[in-house]
Amino acid sequence: MTDTGRHQPPLRLTRADLDALPNYVPGRSPADLARELGLPEAIKLASNEVPYGPLPGVVEAVTEAVAGSHRYPDMGVVALRQALAERYGVDPDRIATGCGSVALAEHLVRATCLPGDELLYSWRSFEAYPIIAATSGATSVRVPNDAGHGHDLASMAAAVTDRTRMILVCNPNNPTGTAVRKAELDRFLDAVPDDVLVVIDEAYREFVTDPEVPDALSYLDRPNVAVLRTLSKAWGLAGLRIGWLVAEPTVAAAVRKVVTPFSTSMAAQAGALAALAQADEVGRRCALVVAERDRVTEALRKFVPDVPSSQANFVWLPLGERAVDFGKACEARGVIVRPFAGDGVRVTIGTPAENDAFLAAAEAALA
Repeated sequence: MTDTGRHQPPLRLTRADLDALPNYVPGRSPADLARELGLPEAIKLASNEVPYGPLPGVVEAVTEAVAGSHRYPDMGVVALRQALAERYGVDPDRIATGCGSVALAEHLVRATCLPGDELLYSWRSFEAYPIIAATSGATSVRVPNDAGHGHDLASMAAAVTDRTRMILVCNPNNPTGTAVRKAELDRFLDAVPDDVLVVIDEAYREFVTDPEVPDALSYLDRPNVAVLRTLSKAWGLAGLRIGWLVAEPTVAAAVRKVVTPFSTSMAAQAGALAALAQADEVGRRCALVVAERDRVTEALRKFVPDVPSSQANFVWLPLGERAVDFGKACEARGVIVRPFAGDGVRVTIGTPAENDAFLAAAEAALA
């Protein structure tokens, strides 16, 4: 058979607007870098994972759950929603779960925005936000970060229009680690119209030590506030992909309606239930991360004085046009960090030994 179309340009089978959309960039494989450099191992400080392994009981719970993996999981995620409700003092009807908090953010956009509606967020913030907006048909409205690398909430409030349907507030902000305090968040919420959903993304809440940074669950008396949380970070379940949200019951119900069926796997549900029983150990591990975060920040300020104070499990180096070169310099020494071209570099807090290796690479690159 003759291939008559062989020399013809292919027909477009996907949306043209996605050509301008950047791919989400995962952290590089440390095994690949180690092979490339001829090292026994490389250090990955690019993906905001915790370095201490699964919490006690998680592996056993997941192993037991996998024995039933020929069956579908509980789509209602009843046991986990009940456990979360009891731990955080909210009604189970206000909780929805999904494949990480980023998936829930996507579902919230699907539940609130029609094509042309506006999704407003600070920039730079979580790199998935523009992808979520574009794939949902919403219009991104990006408000530049302030001089301290945090949210400029006054400018965000001023950017609200009659097309704004949802606002994302990442607190602490990824990738800069900066956090919004209560007084400014109160003013912002008072200024936002009641028919605009404000989603406070608290993926790193467990690492917050500033008493002026509010727990967003305290705002649930406002019907237009939703809160995103994850078990991927402090709770050590990044590989199982599970997040949860709390919102007004009709909002949570809408999310449960549009969520991909069975996307909270039985392994994830079992692991999450086991992890939630280890709250004391999570607190201990977070304290270790915070102590190292403060040590790394102080050391970096000798070379980059305007490193902002972080409330997450990473630090931000505002290196601007030097970001990519710095990332390459770290990789050359076997340390993987996360550069954002033209803006800065995010570095996850690891073990003391891993952090020492990074600081040595940073000194070599910056001193």
